[in-house]
Amino acid sequence: MNHRGTEAQRDILPEAVIGAAIKVHRALGPGLLESAYETCLCYELGQVQIHFLRQLELPVTDKGTPLDCGYRFDIVVSAQRELERKAVERLVPVHEAQSLTYLKPSKLHTGLLLNFNVPVLRNGIKRIRP
Repeated sequence: MNHRGTEAQRDILPEAVIGAAIKVHRALGPGLLESAYETCLCYELGQVQIHFLRQLELPVTDKGTPLDCGYRFDIVVSAQRELERKAVERLVPVHEAQSLTYLKPSKLHTGLLLNFNVPVLRNGIKRIRP
């Protein structure tokens, strides 16, 4: 993966992604399954021409041996940012820990936790940095 991107992309990307997530939340509201929000968010990212990978496998190794542990990023945008979508009553420390666990071996520089089960999505967004 190319983890850099241009300076302009890094400045615009978070706002564009959050804008797409807000659009999904306004259309669907809270209370749906996480998979519904993921599908709709991917559609919206495509509409604004943000490159993304969905359900990207995260390799885990032990002593150099690759292991199939089933870890997957929900969405990786522009090969530089992880999006972890949730539909929970509230974000708790374990959600942040999960995102950090995924970010560290991947070399991605930022994650966004998006909790769609809130009345206003801006209250359900948390930026994560390793």
